[in-house]
Amino acid sequence: MTTQPLWTPSADHIASANITTFTARVARRRGVALPDYAALQKWSVSEPAAFWQDLWDYGGVVAETRGERALINDHDMQGARFFPDAKLNFAENLLRRRDRALAIRFWGEDCVRRSLSYAELYEQVSRLTQVMRSYGIGIGDRVAGYLPNMPEAVIAMLATTAIGAVWSSASPDFGVPGVLDRFSQIQPKLLIAADGYFYGGKVFDGLEKLRPVLEGLPSVEHTLVVPYTTDRPNLIGLANTALWGEALATTEAAPIAFERLPFNHPVYILFSSGTTGVPKCIVHGAGGTLLQHLKEHRLHCDIKPGDRVFYYTTLGWMMWNWLVTALASEATLILYDGSPFHPTGTVLFDLADAEGITLFGTSAKYIDALHKQGYHPGQTHKLTSLRTITSTGSPLAPESFDYVYRSIKSDLHLASIAGGTDLISCFMLGNPALPVWRGEIQVRGLGMGVEVFNEAGEPVRSEKGELVCTKPFPSMPVGFWNDPDGEKYRLAYFGHFPGVWCHGDFVELTQHDGIIMHGRSDATLNPGGVRIGTSEIYRQVEQLEQVVESICVGQQWDGDVRVVLFVRLREGIDLTPGLEKAIKHHIRDGASPRHVPARILQVADIPRTKSGKITELAVRDILHGRPVQNIEALANPEALTLFSQARAVLMES
Repeated sequence: MTTQPLWTPSADHIASANITTFTARVARRRGVALPDYAALQKWSVSEPAAFWQDLWDYGGVVAETRGERALINDHDMQGARFFPDAKLNFAENLLRRRDRALAIRFWGEDCVRRSLSYAELYEQVSRLTQVMRSYGIGIGDRVAGYLPNMPEAVIAMLATTAIGAVWSSASPDFGVPGVLDRFSQIQPKLLIAADGYFYGGKVFDGLEKLRPVLEGLPSVEHTLVVPYTTDRPNLIGLANTALWGEALATTEAAPIAFERLPFNHPVYILFSSGTTGVPKCIVHGAGGTLLQHLKEHRLHCDIKPGDRVFYYTTLGWMMWNWLVTALASEATLILYDGSPFHPTGTVLFDLADAEGITLFGTSAKYIDALHKQGYHPGQTHKLTSLRTITSTGSPLAPESFDYVYRSIKSDLHLASIAGGTDLISCFMLGNPALPVWRGEIQVRGLGMGVEVFNEAGEPVRSEKGELVCTKPFPSMPVGFWNDPDGEKYRLAYFGHFPGVWCHGDFVELTQHDGIIMHGRSDATLNPGGVRIGTSEIYRQVEQLEQVVESICVGQQWDGDVRVVLFVRLREGIDLTPGLEKAIKHHIRDGASPRHVPARILQVADIPRTKSGKITELAVRDILHGRPVQNIEALANPEALTLFSQARAVLMES
């Protein structure tokens, strides 16, 4: 057992942290004793109206009115309403700063370098709002972005939400069926797309996909094309389509007429991964999204005005929406679009040094890949400005914690964070004023009634169980699109434990009040009736230098469930009987005999979603002869063929 933390913040670091200031402010204002984070978190859950009011004031939310009521119907999670009398505008809060300081710095893989000041960003948004209004776009209309992670995407989102329309997006690597599966459900009036994108040293044409996308979206009345891979894209055959720059040139920058709307007015429509069917359209409200992101950025990530915030993401992942809200904390957005390993695996650290990044956000898989490929950024880069690394997307293995502190930087706040598209934020986060323990997410988020339930619906500690939230929080979805009676919404989150949000993660609360992630509940293994999280096996397997990555599923076999492990090995290495024995031995020693897979097979690739998450359910379906319902949700659907072949092998023994 780990007896010492990997990192402990200095006294100066704790004193200067935003969360320290906030805690003292709340204690004075409310007359409560808050000696530590545990006390603050407990108070924030037990007094939600007071907490979210204090957070609103601390975050300096710009609004026409807040109203006296902070929370009504708090006894009913699905029926609870935060700030029912408030009126605000999401974009106005992100555009509060309008000077010549840097708002956005963009690097494209093709070596494009561009910058926008806060004043320039405001002017661009102003121009686009006027274009949108001339197209007849108004309150409640949907605008869809099919774009790389570039400044125009931020401008388009801000213009959309400034006029009270609803923003939704997909990354340009989505195929036509995947885009139509998403956008056809929400019927956008305006589509904004790029002419192409760069990835891995290659140029990909976006217009050849745009034409069939528009054919499948009869609701689209106007299209804007952003030149990126060419100076002047060919728009022949694209009706009611204009180039971005030419459209904006028809207007003059002027004060933006922000539409101030109710707290729960829709701001975003996000989509579930869609690996088990057509993606769910999850509608998020402006106020809840804003408050949650202000809380997470300022208190849990310690973002301050002038900080430079980076997250490696695409417009197909909620972390893009999370990143962009850092403008509301008066930070600079550092945008990167392209491969994180082109031309070398150090490109993102080149970016960190060159642009003075203070918060570096990425996925657990990226950190693991750096480790496996032998990179040591701390030896090749200065990383002087870097204070925080955040990791999400999948559980961060204990060995990856070691790697960050050993090979990237020894004095920084490593925050493994977890939540999801469903809440456009996090249940579990970091705390810059607390130690970091190996393999643990540091804390439960402020204002989030997070518990771990056993199957009887009882709270447990130091025992694996279901991640639940027992209290309402402001970024719960407004609802699902085309779910008028809310039944799909209820079944998605409140069907397992009535009246309690069940998130679908298999987790454990630790003695430090931290959290260990054991994987998704729907991918939990159950050999002999014992629940095993897949992450428990991955942690052991991926310590072996021969293994690049792995995926583990349960297969119905002989009246029980047997564990089947697939491994992707380093180039030139084969799964010999000796290596298979070593893998099983390592799992047995590091976990338990019950974790040892019954079968191990080698594969050349592992299927994953567009956001980089491995798809255990898709593999499980194939092993049981069931079709994968939405192949377009996958980044590499060709990998499924490998598992169809593996099924034939497994059926023999």
